[in-house]
Amino acid sequence: MQSKMPSLKALLLALFIIAVVVDQSFVEANFPKSMYINWGAHHSSFAGNGEDLQLVLDQTSGSAVKSKRSFLFGSIEMLIKLVPGNSAGTVTAYYVSATVTSTGDKHDEIDFEFLGNVSGQPYIVHTNIYTQGNGSREQQFYLWFDPTADFHNYTIHWNPTEVVWYIDNLPIRVFRNYEKDGIAFPNKQGMRVHASLWNADNWATRGGLVKIDWNSSPFIARFRRFRARACKWDGPVSINQCATKSPANWWTSPSFSQLSSSQMGQLNWVRQKFMIYDYCKDTKRFNGQIPPECFKQQF
Repeated sequence: MQSKMPSLKALLLALFIIAVVVDQSFVEANFPKSMYINWGAHHSSFAGNGEDLQLVLDQTSGSAVKSKRSFLFGSIEMLIKLVPGNSAGTVTAYYVSATVTSTGDKHDEIDFEFLGNVSGQPYIVHTNIYTQGNGSREQQFYLWFDPTADFHNYTIHWNPTEVVWYIDNLPIRVFRNYEKDGIAFPNKQGMRVHASLWNADNWATRGGLVKIDWNSSPFIARFRRFRARACKWDGPVSINQCATKSPANWWTSPSFSQLSSSQMGQLNWVRQKFMIYDYCKDTKRFNGQIPPECFKQQF
């Protein structure tokens, strides 16, 4: 009677396939290996065997890094500890974006921006999404914790069905794919991961009324454990490859096509208690012509 136990050869083959799948969709966290400094080299530094990144802003310059690779779909996450004290006028940004030079004004982008404030006032999380160059989709939230006291997880989860913004594993926003209805969705451009700290005192705090107090500089934002469990962009061929439903493309699993009931509860808690601006409700801004996605179910 032939044994039904899998052969050693079959087991080794399965382990090899799993290893290949993991390798194709995971970028290690070491900052120097996965990112490079593209602005303010003298204001940026890596530490902790490459696990930590520090960005600095002073009167001479801000600083920024971006990933060496581009991605299309997956999960991008970072631990961030924001600028403490009087951070008014500063913006710490963490986002994915297509290269503008290659896409012109039709680029895609998904944003987390953290708007500094005077000491004792809450940080504002400013989120936005650009599709084919069209942004103006801002939603803003107060944070429900002190983001300067410790590191917190900020994740962009992005697949062919939806984009979800997470803070410490709590979903705060969803943008679903309604391309079939003529609403653009970021699914045809590879995007690099960016982090930056810069002077935005013309708009960041109370619409630009509160300026940076340079006596409080240098301003320092700290980043840790960058993870990109995502499909690596290899040009236009990746448009279909990264969207194909397969075990390797774990982000295409039905479990990631919509929030669970518990996640819905978390989302509603955040939005009801901490949301302070929603472009979909700003009728004056759009002269009554609210963007079409605002009338669609997003979550």
